[in-house]
Amino acid sequence: MPTKANILASFDPSEAGLDNGQLFGFPFDYDSADIIILGVPWEVTVSYGAGTAAGPAAVLKASPQLDFYDLDNPTGWQQGIFMEPLSAELAAQNAHLRQKAAQVIVGIEQGQGDDPALLNLLGEVNRGCEVMTRWVCDRTLHALAQHKKVGLIGGDHSVPLGYFQALGQHYPEFGILHIDAHADLRNAYEGFAQSHASIMFNALKIPQLTKLVQVGIRDVSLPEVQLAEQSNGRVKIHFDSHLQQDIFMGKPWHTLCQTIVADLPQQVYISFDVDGLDPKLCPSTGTPVPGGFELEEAYCLLREVVRSGREIIVFDLCEVCDGEWDGNVGARIVFKLCNLMGLTIKPSQ
Repeated sequence: MPTKANILASFDPSEAGLDNGQLFGFPFDYDSADIIILGVPWEVTVSYGAGTAAGPAAVLKASPQLDFYDLDNPTGWQQGIFMEPLSAELAAQNAHLRQKAAQVIVGIEQGQGDDPALLNLLGEVNRGCEVMTRWVCDRTLHALAQHKKVGLIGGDHSVPLGYFQALGQHYPEFGILHIDAHADLRNAYEGFAQSHASIMFNALKIPQLTKLVQVGIRDVSLPEVQLAEQSNGRVKIHFDSHLQQDIFMGKPWHTLCQTIVADLPQQVYISFDVDGLDPKLCPSTGTPVPGGFELEEAYCLLREVVRSGREIIVFDLCEVCDGEWDGNVGARIVFKLCNLMGLTIKPSQ
């Protein structure tokens, strides 16, 4: 394969998008790319709308339609971005376990949560989710060992757990900036130990995670609020309603972004659930909630992480569904996150 230097000398990102099956149509491979993207086609525990398992494929399909001059990092594409082939094995396991999880959800809703057959199905689903988590952890550790940066595209929001676990082995401490409509702080929601609604509850079990800053939250349960209030400052929730009230009272959004970012440690993981945005931007997402950010509002917050001198170490984008517009928006978010991450790292030669 061509070296990275050869690719940079010969590839013109201003030409029409290449239909080469690669993310953004870029000609990089695993060795020549600084950023490795993992797509995880998984939605086993979704409890409302489905379709997030097709999110990575939707982003991949839409991605060559972008233009690649980024105002924040005009040469960001030169880092090299490569998306690993989607795992057919994971996709098949997702489809198999999704049917079983649906039976569990129906049984619980009908008051049959103690039924032995239902508990057996629940155990099988939980074990399958653990296999997915180990796969993500292993692939992340492999990339980190090769001195790569990693981005992850879900799938539902359960998929980053293995990612968090890998970072706990790689960094002495890190914080998460979590953009979402939901706090995801439920303990084993609907019995699923690795539910999409439990991702941040499970993340807090990782001692290297020193701070969880949640932004845009507007659909939350009392136990989640109590968990945050009793965390001794480890969890900080910026509710969408409170942020909007501040804006209505005349506070500039950029000033609010500075306040949010001030709570984060030096090394920051971005966990971006697209339902944190106004639903018009990703209308097919599984659990849409009225309200939310415009895309540039979210980008302003992400830029402030960089401006503050903090380092964006990795990111995930979750809950993109299979709609064409959703894939388009998702691809743009992935490209922006790669470029902002590139402003805080030195690309390899």
